[in-house]
Amino acid sequence: MAAPDSDIEDGPEDMASEAAMRAPSGDGTTERTASWPRLQRHIFRAASRHLPNAAGAEGEDVEPPPKHTGRYARWLPVLKALPWVLGALFALSFVWDFPGVRLSVAGYTVVLEDLLRFTAVSGLVGFGTNWLAITMLFRPREARPLVGQGLVPAQRERVAYRLAQAVSDELINKALIKEKIRESGLVAQYRDLLVAAASDVATDDAVRTEVKALLRRALRDVLSTPSVQERIVALTAKQVEAQAGEGLSGLMLRAYRYFGEDNFRARLRETVRRLPDAVDPLVEELDPVLDRLPAELERRGDEMEALLTRVLLRLVDTLDLERMIYENVRAYDERQLERLLRRTTNEQLNYIKYLGAALGIVGGFIIWAPAAALAVVTVLGLAVYALDEVLYRSSA
Repeated sequence: MAAPDSDIEDGPEDMASEAAMRAPSGDGTTERTASWPRLQRHIFRAASRHLPNAAGAEGEDVEPPPKHTGRYARWLPVLKALPWVLGALFALSFVWDFPGVRLSVAGYTVVLEDLLRFTAVSGLVGFGTNWLAITMLFRPREARPLVGQGLVPAQRERVAYRLAQAVSDELINKALIKEKIRESGLVAQYRDLLVAAASDVATDDAVRTEVKALLRRALRDVLSTPSVQERIVALTAKQVEAQAGEGLSGLMLRAYRYFGEDNFRARLRETVRRLPDAVDPLVEELDPVLDRLPAELERRGDEMEALLTRVLLRLVDTLDLERMIYENVRAYDERQLERLLRRTTNEQLNYIKYLGAALGIVGGFIIWAPAAALAVVTVLGLAVYALDEVLYRSSA
């Protein structure tokens, strides 16, 4: 697709320079106005309609998968309030904890005294142990004399190594990249784009004019250099003598040079000094070559595709994917690594942490009234499991 016009249009100064460039004069105006940046702009403008652009690329950006939070997400706000409620109940248990209160249920008498303290302490212990376990995954970030260092920071190098090894072996390995290159057909597609872009560049009048102006200036600069001219004179004299041979023409040439070497050299130097003014016809011969270029590129399309494929595969062979991934992950400091892991698991970790408080409350009931609490917990657990199994089978 073509690039936006604002990216490739020439400004007024460039247009004026181009006009000057298109009107060559004998005093070298064309050569002075020629420039590589302008040639690059002309080439890009001619080829841009064939260049793929991010908005029109076949492979669109991968959408992030939806977050599967499950039903527990709706309970998380309630669970977050549990530690505060338990703390308040624990404080209340020092003042009042059902002193002497008894409850009769189906002929059984249940003593409620110390219920608040048992459930509050068990819940806080469940929350505290889970919080400590999750915190110790990432903290302390730096090794401490007594408490040590968090699991992830302490094993940062090994985490980076294992991650790099897993990704390079199972997810993005060289064999997979090569297979995708062959299956995608991208090489053939870009070969066609390259041929089409090169054809447009070769037939663009502005590109041709700029190329010829630069070539003309380069040839004149080279041929005007005294050292180059002296080398041409020496080479020409040597070749003339070699071509004359040993016959009569060679004898006459050697005789002429013997009696008039200075005149011979002067004539050669004068001829060579005129070479810079004779480059125009030579440069104009570039047009037939450029005219044949599109057909030649099209004819050699298969060779170009094979060459591009070999280059890409060789490039893949030079990549050390495992080391690249390892060094990138290793460059993460402890804080970045923690953010990377928490980015996808923080909600689940919070759920586990606060769920400990709820399970602790259940443990508190078991401590307070072991037989009754175990019976109730067992019945409720079996009921939840049975209902979950029924719902799972019905949705399968």
